[in-house]
Amino acid sequence: MPTTPGTDAQTPAGTPVGSDSVAIKNFAFAPAAVTVKVGTTVTWTNQDSEPHTVTGQNNTGPLNSKALNTGQSYSYTFTTPGSYSYLCTIHPFMTATVTVTR
Repeated sequence: MPTTPGTDAQTPAGTPVGSDSVAIKNFAFAPAAVTVKVGTTVTWTNQDSEPHTVTGQNNTGPLNSKALNTGQSYSYTFTTPGSYSYLCTIHPFMTATVTVTR
């Protein structure tokens, strides 16, 4: 059965995807690379049993959530194109990027 590209095809690991939702689960941001358009609100939801943050690398940039407990979410609307690297300050090995395009 034929499929339309981008609808049923799986995205290879590490490939940026257009999404407005990021799951925090298994001590990782999923997807780890997100590409969105200016004006998009991205929401991160903690699905782990441990708290996590969404914080700009080196505490720079607009992302700066409080510690999110299980089931809590953090949203940010991106208004400027660019690449936004972030991490969990509680677990700094957890890193990811949002790329914002026009």
